[in-house]
Amino acid sequence: MGVGKTTIGQRVAQKLYRDFIDIDEEIERRFQMPPKDIFAKYGEATFRQHEKEIISEICHKPLKVISLGGGAFLQKEIQDICLATTTIFFLDLSWDSWKDRIGLLIDSRPVLQGKTIDEIKQLFDDRQPIYEQHHSRVLTDNQDIEEVADYIVDSLKLAWEIYGD
Repeated sequence: MGVGKTTIGQRVAQKLYRDFIDIDEEIERRFQMPPKDIFAKYGEATFRQHEKEIISEICHKPLKVISLGGGAFLQKEIQDICLATTTIFFLDLSWDSWKDRIGLLIDSRPVLQGKTIDEIKQLFDDRQPIYEQHHSRVLTDNQDIEEVADYIVDSLKLAWEIYGD
C-alpha cells in the first residue's frame, strides 16, 4: 500500500509494450464507485470476494502487467493464483520511508482510517511476512520510479533469455 505499485506498473507496462491493469481501478470500474465507498456500502468481505474473482480472471490473461491492492495478497487463494500464473515482484519499502507517505494515503485507504500510528505500524509489520511470497524483491527506498521500473524490466528480460519465457 502506497509503495508506488500503480505508477511503477504503468512504466513497466509501457517499457514492455504490455497492457496495464490496476485491480483497484478495475473493481472501481465494475462497481462504478471507489473502493472506499464499496467498503462503506457493502463491507470488506464483499470487496475482497470481487477482488479475488477479478484477480483470478485477469491473472489468466497473457501479456499483462497487474498491480494488486495492498490487501489483496493477504488472501491465500489470491497468493496461490498469482504465484502459479504470474511473476510477482514485491516492491519493498521500509517502514521509515513508508510512514512518510501516510499523510498522502490515509484518506484513500479504508484500512488506515481511524487508526493510530501504532496500529498502522502493526498493520505494516503484520503484512510483511505475507509479502515474502514472491518471485523477486525490489528494494525501493531511495530509488525513483524509473530506476525501479528499469530493474524490473531488466530482470524480466534476463529471465526470458535464460528460461525462454
